[in-house]
Amino acid sequence: MSGWNPWLQYAIAVIVALVVALAVIVVTSLVVRVVSRRRPAALGLLTSARAPFRALVVVALLWIASAVSVLATFDGWPLVSHALLIAVIVLASWLVGSLASFGLSQAAGRYRVDVADNRVARRVRTQIQMVRRLVLVVVVIVGASAVLMTFPEVRTVGASLLASAGVVSIIAGLAAQSTLGNVFAGVQLAFSDAIRVDDVVIVEGEWGLIEEITLTYVVVKIWDDRRLVVPSTYFTTTPFQNWTRRTSDLLGAIELDLDWRIEPRAMRLELDAILERSDLWDGRVKVLQVTDAVGGFVRVRVLVSARDAPTLFDLRCEVREDLVEWVHRHGADGIPKTRVVMGEDAPPPQVRTPEDTSTGAHRGLFSGSPEAEERGLEFTQSIQVIESDDEPRH
Repeated sequence: MSGWNPWLQYAIAVIVALVVALAVIVVTSLVVRVVSRRRPAALGLLTSARAPFRALVVVALLWIASAVSVLATFDGWPLVSHALLIAVIVLASWLVGSLASFGLSQAAGRYRVDVADNRVARRVRTQIQMVRRLVLVVVVIVGASAVLMTFPEVRTVGASLLASAGVVSIIAGLAAQSTLGNVFAGVQLAFSDAIRVDDVVIVEGEWGLIEEITLTYVVVKIWDDRRLVVPSTYFTTTPFQNWTRRTSDLLGAIELDLDWRIEPRAMRLELDAILERSDLWDGRVKVLQVTDAVGGFVRVRVLVSARDAPTLFDLRCEVREDLVEWVHRHGADGIPKTRVVMGEDAPPPQVRTPEDTSTGAHRGLFSGSPEAEERGLEFTQSIQVIESDDEPRH
């Protein structure tokens, strides 16, 4: 072959390199498909890493073929070799990032969020999402550094920077203080379990759910489909409400200002009927209490429970609407009225006869049922309560 045309040798070397690259790609695909028979998730590896793997194999083998051919004897070969080296570094970084992203996605897929109690799954997914971002940032930084270090001038500058690292680090720290603060806050949020993706929160007076957590900011999806973008440091320095910190079930209140002649017992029976036929109520809490009686009106507060915040909102609207209709139909005396008494000619108030109290027994938020008593113990804890009959006599 020593008498062959050098360019013919180069062409043969390129063809051999392409054939070997094709063989490597085909064999790798077959191996992955065989593995996917036992692990179907492996097929996703072909989709996520196909492009960077094929490009890396082709470029690497072409670089080798060129290095052993006549092309390496030309004056411009160092520049071509440098360009191929940069291409290999970029493609290798792309491949590593794709493999890491695929592995983390498979880990996140083991935790389902389409179930009722998905708090742990949402926490793990949030942490995996943050780890994926950190890994990709590290891969990009390492890849970019490797590319820059292929230039002799950059290596010289890098050595100078390392020699004066103290001054440079102070200047860089002051310049990037805000950005680094948000980055550290984002990592803290992901691993402190303060918020998770799909958590329901109240931020700046807006009700919404956590849609995305990045290294520097958090996206909150407001109930009317607006997006509130908040710096990560907000959640580490400002108090906020998290409605799904431990569980998603909640209590909601409905308040009505009614006339003094309203009958709370009858209204309580109507509340029972409303909740029994509602598919939104979770069966935990139903309380109707008169919480205030000033200014000519009585304030009736209804407490109901639901499995999550959106369901609770709809349940409150449903109960409020049904109670308003009931007041109009059966409790017209309860419609708020303003009374004016003129002189002494007004008739004396009618005395109502006691009604049967056997139905519609009083139920309070902290008394009247085993669940209410247990709720009360959460606040009283070990405080000793002395009944009136047991008080010491003097």
